[in-house]
Formats: sequence, C-alpha cells, structure tokens
Amino acid sequence: MNASQILARKGNDIISAESGMKTSDVVALLAERRIGAVPIMKDGQLVGMLSERDIMRGIAISGAKILDDSVDGLMTKSVHSCAPDDSVDALLAVMTDRKIRHLPVLDGGKMVGMISIGDVVKEKISESEREAEALKHYIASA
Repeated sequence: MNASQILARKGNDIISAESGMKTSDVVALLAERRIGAVPIMKDGQLVGMLSERDIMRGIAISGAKILDDSVDGLMTKSVHSCAPDDSVDALLAVMTDRKIRHLPVLDGGKMVGMISIGDVVKEKISESEREAEALKHYIASA
C-alpha cells in the first residue's frame, strides 16, 4: 500500500487556503470542513501548512490578535511532504519522527492530495486484518 493507493480510496480533493488570507478566515475553513490542517498555496504552489497547533501556538505567544493577521506569519514554511509511491510504513515513519499529522502528496512538485495520520492508521489496520485473514486460511488449509 502506498500514498497513491490511499488517495485512490479516500479521494484526492484538496482543501487549501491562499497565502495572504486572514488567519480567522482559515480558522473558519478548518472548523467548517472539520479538518486539522490546511496547505497554504501561492500561485498554485505549496508554500506552507497551517495547523490547529500553529494557531494555538500563535495565540499563546501573541494573543487573539493573530486572528486578524495573515496566515503567512503563522504557517509552517518548512513543509514535509511525500511522493505518490511512498509506502504506508514510510508515511507513518515521517509522521511519527516529525510529530506531524498531515502530509501533502507531491508529484513532480504539484500537490495531488493530502494524507492524514487517520488515513495511514486506517490502512495499517486494514493491512493487519488482511494478513490475519490470510494466515487463518493458510492454517485452515494445512
């Protein structure tokens, strides 16, 4: 199982925000879509990620006034991403090592989808269930 197969199952709709948007507008988008992070785009290119953690950290440091500021100063600019052929194990390793819950999927520099930790865990559970079922059939046929 790899990133492109996860996207094929879950869909590759990309909910994003534009560089320069007010943080309060992006907070509303996160709440409306019930998501925890959003890629920030500029001229069709990924320039950052804004997560609930980024917003909470900003509020803790600067107060609620950050909601009136642009997302550009609050977003994470050093974005970790994955490729369509990256394995589920590789995705899980990056997310665990970097303590992140969302990975943009880039193909030739173009964003083609977003994978969350929930997507990866769901696939790992399905994979384990398939392996267990295969072992049961193997044992039963022996």
